[in-house]
Amino acid sequence: MRILSGLQPSGRLHIGNYFGMMEGALKLQHEGEAYYFIADYHSLTSIHDGAMLRTHVRDLAVDFLACGLDPEKCVFFRQSDVPEVVELSWILSTVTPMGLLERCHSYKDKIARGIASSHALFSYPVLMAADILLYDSDLVPVGRDQKQHVEVTRDIAVKVNESFGAGLLKVPVPRIRDETAVVPGLDGQKMSKSYNNTIQIFEEPAALKKKIMGIPTDSTPVEAPKPTEGSTILALYKLVASSADYETMEADFEKGGVGYGDFKKRLLSALTAYFGPLHERRAEILADPGYVDRVLAEGAEKARLVARKTLARVRTAVGLSH
Repeated sequence: MRILSGLQPSGRLHIGNYFGMMEGALKLQHEGEAYYFIADYHSLTSIHDGAMLRTHVRDLAVDFLACGLDPEKCVFFRQSDVPEVVELSWILSTVTPMGLLERCHSYKDKIARGIASSHALFSYPVLMAADILLYDSDLVPVGRDQKQHVEVTRDIAVKVNESFGAGLLKVPVPRIRDETAVVPGLDGQKMSKSYNNTIQIFEEPAALKKKIMGIPTDSTPVEAPKPTEGSTILALYKLVASSADYETMEADFEKGGVGYGDFKKRLLSALTAYFGPLHERRAEILADPGYVDRVLAEGAEKARLVARKTLARVRTAVGLSH
């Protein structure tokens, strides 16, 4: 089973990235042949600063490795180090119906948030399809918001196979972790850099404390029971606490006598304990400046071996090669 997933280098990773995609991806690297990439071509739809992009790519590589990505268990690479993906994207675009792209929610959502409209933003799902299909991927772990794009990928693969030969491209299957697909941010909305409501995985202690203690709550008195439904504190605590500790906090919410400040301190302690070992691993990686470059270079070499075979097969089928 070949597994494929990627993350955009759009800034420091937050716990929504971790629980929404990364945690599942890290487990899958032990279950199959995993290919994980840094989607720097995709990030060009919103980042037009070369120095910033290079910094984001580096930070993402370090952070992903610190979170447990094992180069011995998976192939980890920069998207742009495998240029075959761009050629495949163009070939896919020649059979992709405009209506298919016009129905994609992501484009509409980004335009609504003020991101400038561009051809790249509109055709983003085609490049994503190329990312997936180039490696004959079987399984694509994604967040719920990316499910539609994997469905588009499946539609494009079927269209290519109908046009140029059955079985030319493998039709992938998405895997979505429903229980943690949407992680709440500090304000209760979905955690997203766009909403400025994130908790970084590698947040500095003082900044983390300030964010957690600043989570908005209602004016329920200390002695009164607290509402559990829709509680940002409980939702975040459930991600990082043991089942027993979570049940205790939930019971304390319901019986009253404990203030929100105490609950926030418990959440802060649980977050610190959960991500502490990852902070230590990140420091070790940074102590060896060449490590990340070696990992990405070796990953790109392995990825291109697969990519070239797929592209050669497609080029022959469509008439670009003999």
